[in-house]
Amino acid sequence: MRVFRRRPLSCQEMVELVTDYVEGCLSWRDRRRFESHLSGCDNCTEYLHQMRAMIELTGSLAGDDLNPARQGELLVLFRRWCLESP
Repeated sequence: MRVFRRRPLSCQEMVELVTDYVEGCLSWRDRRRFESHLSGCDNCTEYLHQMRAMIELTGSLAGDDLNPARQGELLVLFRRWCLESP
């Protein structure tokens, strides 16, 4: 878990912490800084809503919900993302 202290969070830092926030893994201090950023940033607030919606939707998918062509497309995108990630 990456922790940012003292100064306000940037949008990039917020994106890096969003999973920990949703999972309730941030310290109270980092949670407060995260929520402070959200209170002044409509874009990050929307990003958080989108992440929560994605988690809800993907959590309800079953193996048969995607046809084989879509599964293949998603695997290609995921592998590409893995190769491009630092």
